[in-house]
Amino acid sequence: MNVDHYTYRVTWSPEDGEYVGLCAEFPSLSWLANTQEAALKGIRKVVGEAVADMEVAGEVVPVPLAEKHYSGEFRVRIPPEVHRALAMQAAEQGVSLNRLASAKLAA
Repeated sequence: MNVDHYTYRVTWSPEDGEYVGLCAEFPSLSWLANTQEAALKGIRKVVGEAVADMEVAGEVVPVPLAEKHYSGEFRVRIPPEVHRALAMQAAEQGVSLNRLASAKLAA
């Protein structure tokens, strides 16, 4: 598995007073450092070690988000009154419920 394909993020942690490196595919892993560059380098190293350990143990390694196929569809369960309100908004705007929901999610 190419660990460069995973989704990394570096953000400031006010609680720790340092930058924290994170990986979306491995939410339990993080790396604290004084600089953004060091936090990114650290989390990439930790992810690489985790992937290597998982492969040796025969565990399923997460697929990088960038390599997953997304169909563009997912189901959302909402209360009937919300469904009705959205359907009314869509009708008033002359668009499909799907188009209205998509626009609201994208906003």
